[in-house]
Amino acid sequence: MATNTPVIYHNPRCSKSRDALKLLQDAGCAVEVIEYLKTPPSAAQLENLLKMLGMKPQELVRKGEAIYKERYAGKALSDAEWIAAMVEHPILIERPIFVAGDTAVVGRPPERVLESI
Repeated sequence: MATNTPVIYHNPRCSKSRDALKLLQDAGCAVEVIEYLKTPPSAAQLENLLKMLGMKPQELVRKGEAIYKERYAGKALSDAEWIAAMVEHPILIERPIFVAGDTAVVGRPPERVLESI
């Protein structure tokens, strides 16, 4: 997924995601915005993101979401099953994710995105 233009996987309804995008824009960083709820990443894209993040799939899951509590809380899923769950329900993906070159960070706190520019 290495690209010349940095990418932010963004949810405009999330204050942390909006803050991270604003920080990047204020820093003069030209960034491609992917609204991942409208254009969810594929399983292969998620696997690549997870490698760049150095995270296991379960670590990228938002455990406060209603769909998590209803369908996944307390379950022991394999990495592939967690990835499939995030593909099916992209709201489960922690946000924002900023990708610059071959590195990625979760923008929590939002200032973390500035580490990669």
